[in-house]
Amino acid sequence: MLEGSGGNIAVLTGRDGKLLVDAGITASRPAISEALANISSDPVRHLINTHWHFDHTDGNEWLHSIGAKITAHENTRKHLSEATRVEGWNFTFPPSPEGALPTRLFKKAQKLHINGAPLVLEYYGPAHTDSDISVYFTDTDILHVGDTCWNGHYPFIDYSTGGSINASIHAAEANIARVTDKTIIIPGHGPIASKSNLIEFRDMLVAIREKVSASKKQGLSLAEVVAARPTAAYDAKWGGFFIDGTTFTSLVYAGL
Repeated sequence: MLEGSGGNIAVLTGRDGKLLVDAGITASRPAISEALANISSDPVRHLINTHWHFDHTDGNEWLHSIGAKITAHENTRKHLSEATRVEGWNFTFPPSPEGALPTRLFKKAQKLHINGAPLVLEYYGPAHTDSDISVYFTDTDILHVGDTCWNGHYPFIDYSTGGSINASIHAAEANIARVTDKTIIIPGHGPIASKSNLIEFRDMLVAIREKVSASKKQGLSLAEVVAARPTAAYDAKWGGFFIDGTTFTSLVYAGL
């Protein structure tokens, strides 16, 4: 796993060329290239996007230019193909260039066999976005869950492209149900995770949702809910990265 360029990147090497799960951001190309070269001399031939967000797909074009065929859920290509607004970031992403677009698409599930390893790609349905997939390396019991888990960090929820707090919890529960205590989990952000980390992440989402929901049902405004600090018990562990407690409270409130 390569950590530090947008979303976490998984790398599988072998005779079929390197397979990457997620592409990081283009600004990290020199560092990613150096890391890949230090792993092996195998060329990059395959890329899987776990969802459409730029921190997981910005490197698509340059990886395609050096030989990678890109696989993703059909909604990933849809969002990359057109101008896509993300209200949570107050930004409209322009259409990606043709070389950045996935060409091997699927709706529900896709099986691949690369470098002697069987892989199963599965669509979550609406989760963090409407394009999230998992990538399971079945022979080694390694599961890349993309941004359906942020290990130790509050997650961003993209309501603009089909995500929601309830769907994020559903995806977290699906992850817990499919792994064992021995499964190695690669989250979208944060260090390598275990089943206990998935459970902790799910429990945090549920607890904050319930607190925010109860306050909203009482008629409290967003400002009043934020002032009540429903994330206070979790901020020290989860609030030190991209999303702080105030922002996460706002995200949860928007979906209830």
